[in-house]
Amino acid sequence: MPSDAEPAVVLCLSGHDPSGGAGIHADIEAVAAQGCHAATVITCLTLQDTRNVQELVPVSTELFKRQVRLINQDYTIDAIKIGLLGSPAMAHTVKELLGELNDEGSPIPVVLDPVLAAGGGAELGRQGLITEIHQLLPRITLLTPNRQEARRLAETEAISDAANRILAAGCQAVLVTGADETNGNTVINQLYRQHHNQQWRYPKLAGRYHGSGCTLAASIAARLALGEPLQLALTMAQDYTYQTLLQATNPGQGQSIPRRIICTN
Repeated sequence: MPSDAEPAVVLCLSGHDPSGGAGIHADIEAVAAQGCHAATVITCLTLQDTRNVQELVPVSTELFKRQVRLINQDYTIDAIKIGLLGSPAMAHTVKELLGELNDEGSPIPVVLDPVLAAGGGAELGRQGLITEIHQLLPRITLLTPNRQEARRLAETEAISDAANRILAAGCQAVLVTGADETNGNTVINQLYRQHHNQQWRYPKLAGRYHGSGCTLAASIAARLALGEPLQLALTMAQDYTYQTLLQATNPGQGQSIPRRIICTN
């Protein structure tokens, strides 16, 4: 937990979205909205807009490692948020770095949003990436897949079975979000932990949103960086994310962008 004098630091490892809707841009805004500071290292560049992702461009893993190590020497990192990895090589690199950053006596909370597809449908889970994500799971405090991602990661159709397989692989907790497969007027997000499950329910919104998953995962990481216990962090972050969707804007020709920072002027 940070001191009262300085903001908590969240290390965000995500892709760059030039539309400003998702990725690192979303992380910075969501983390700042919780009163924390985002230190950012980009995993991959993208060619995308609010409609879809057209191309992923990998970032040098050597440069990435040097950036992360330098930040770790300068800051006390209070939580880590991982988003789009983009390639098996980057996922493997992140696993190695988490081993360096995390002290067994005082582990840093790590939130992983396993981005496997864009909101417009583009495939982002390259060959071998899911295998590498499995290797990451023992180092993850919380995984935040949607229902389709949970199925793909666990290779089973039943969501409860998928979550339990992910837990068995070493992940501490799984929040399966339900907005991608909602029947009726209620979105159900389900937390799975060893010997404890919990649901959060929100009214279904009519729109489609670019960066909602990034917003949720980054705000959870920030709440954990503030020292909140997991269930409180989840409640605060989900309520915040829902408000960003209620106030979303639509500057482009595709999905709406969550309004993560509210201007008071």
